Amino acid sequence: MYEYETDGVCASRIFFDIKDGKLRDVRFENGCNGNTKGISALVEGMDAAEIISRLKGTTCGRRPTSCPDQLAKAIEAALKKSAA
Repeated sequence: MYEYETDGVCASRIFFDIKDGKLRDVRFENGCNGNTKGISALVEGMDAAEIISRLKGTTCGRRPTSCPDQLAKAIEAALKKSAA
């Protein structure tokens, strides 16, 4: 299970697992409840690399990041950590 502290968004942390390259058990701490539940449901079982390519760079209003962007960054960090 991975834990990622977010930066610049309402959600404070993201928890998830990666099994066989697929995202599992995604959960956001804090943030917009409906949106974070929706993101979690949509990415469940998706290929980690595909999620990164779809969500990286997504912004929220005037913020340079968003919960989806933070999830992409969290997955990237997890993949780098597991490759080391």
